[in-house]
Amino acid sequence: MKTIPAFLSCLAVLILAASLVPAACAAGDGETMTRAELSAAILPYMEATYCGENVVHLAPIEIRTAACRFLGLPEPPENTEALRIATPNVVKATNFYDDYYVGIFTHLSNLPMMRMDANGHLVGLTADRYEVSSDNTQWTFYLKDDLFWSDGRRVTPEDVAFSFEYLGEHEPDAGWIKETLVGTTVSDEENAVTFTFNKPYTTINLEFATYNILPKHIWEHISDPNEYTEAGPFVGDGPYYLEEIDLNAAKMTFRKNHHWQGKQPAFGTVEVHWFANDDAAALALEAGDVDTYYRYANSYPYAGVQRLKDTGEFNTLEKTSIGLTFLAPNLKRAPMNDLSFREALADAINYDELVAVDTLGYGTVPNRGFVPPGMDYFADTPALAYDPVAARQILHDAGYLDTDGNGIVECNGTDLDLDLLVRTGFERDGQLIEEYLEDVGIGATVHQVDSTTWFSLKDEYDYDLTVTGTTPWGMLMHAGWGTGYFDSRRTGKGVLHNLDDPVYLALCDNILATSDQAQLERYAGEMQAYFDDNLPAIALYWKKDVIPYNRAYTGWYYEPLFGIYDIETFLNVRAASG
Repeated sequence: MKTIPAFLSCLAVLILAASLVPAACAAGDGETMTRAELSAAILPYMEATYCGENVVHLAPIEIRTAACRFLGLPEPPENTEALRIATPNVVKATNFYDDYYVGIFTHLSNLPMMRMDANGHLVGLTADRYEVSSDNTQWTFYLKDDLFWSDGRRVTPEDVAFSFEYLGEHEPDAGWIKETLVGTTVSDEENAVTFTFNKPYTTINLEFATYNILPKHIWEHISDPNEYTEAGPFVGDGPYYLEEIDLNAAKMTFRKNHHWQGKQPAFGTVEVHWFANDDAAALALEAGDVDTYYRYANSYPYAGVQRLKDTGEFNTLEKTSIGLTFLAPNLKRAPMNDLSFREALADAINYDELVAVDTLGYGTVPNRGFVPPGMDYFADTPALAYDPVAARQILHDAGYLDTDGNGIVECNGTDLDLDLLVRTGFERDGQLIEEYLEDVGIGATVHQVDSTTWFSLKDEYDYDLTVTGTTPWGMLMHAGWGTGYFDSRRTGKGVLHNLDDPVYLALCDNILATSDQAQLERYAGEMQAYFDDNLPAIALYWKKDVIPYNRAYTGWYYEPLFGIYDIETFLNVRAASG
């Protein structure tokens, strides 16, 4: 016996079939059936085929296709137009779960709970809204009620609960879930899921903007997702589902999810083509083989932008990135632990030259507050400025003197010769900074190493200065606003963990103890004021992400966390009029 919901779904199928079949199929050669005759012929077939005990959502195109097959008429054509993306983010395995870049690209097919909008605010994606308990240990997410998996099943609170429990069990980077999540409850009536943690957790909405939701009825049968290397298709709930990962063709293909109830995308498929390097990706763009470029947390190479513009086939989207490049003093060593010395460092740097050399003009001189303007609650602190005269005076007034007249100041009776640690990718910045510092009397020697060695040396605090960079996620992690890089209580590959000032740590803890937006705005301002006053790190430049795109299309969207790889891009890009 059918349940009430199943009966209603079946009834909806039959009504929709009756309304759609004549328009979809009555144009076949010699077809003269009336609406009543069509309905009489098709409805029993539809009922027998689709109204069994396990009724699922049926998309209109599926009903039309089934009806046309039954009647022997031409099936409605599929939209085969593809949006093609070039990327140097190489997919290394046909592993939906464990490959890093597959995880990013499948934000399109398996929607996270939250997303970031163009203004840096977190908004619902799978979730319609959320509530947080007063002690920040319990988060309840209310799901949108119009989401369906690509196999026609409804997205349920059980799917969401399963996804995060499964992640905590199998994903090393999500081990915090297993350690802190103590309870999960679902409410089918409210279409909601509640997570209870063993400590206050105020950034769950941000964490949940990065993890994809999985269909429980599929993945509960996969005991070890890290070893699951099927090429596809994979059931998804976004406007597209992942049809295939093809390592030989270096391509991921996403196909339109006909059960998607939201705004309909213009393309039948989305193709992500990866290339070994940016030069190869540029050639594909110039040849017209792809329509746009995407590299997580990075811009298209600035040196190649004008060449693409000169073809007349590409426009560019230019947005300030929340990732940046910075100079980090080792705060556990003298004289870097002296604020006066750090002030001299800041004045010694030629920011305009760095912007010109590194970004070819697609950047700006940063502020003392470190945080770039693309971030939520940006505070407009004073700009950094190149002033070598002031730098020399600060050094002199602070007692860093050149007593032997060799052009290099001394610290504790010895000429300064700072170890300027530079990893691969920051060589040019290191050379320029070495020159800037020596110009004001600070000796420095570039120490270039590979990334693995850099990780080891910075964790051992075996350096004086280092040049490194942030990613958008890095600027948001921990207490946000770049804090995750400096808090001495943290660990991680890119984390310097060299700041143990109680004032700073207390400010981080204040941010981590609240989810109230008014308080967060105030704390964000205080954090940027702390950077301004203390210079624990010196931003070298803020940069723009420059994304070339085929000018035949319009509607491109950019948000700070994942750039153009956002659902709004895929729902809004269309052929340009005119």
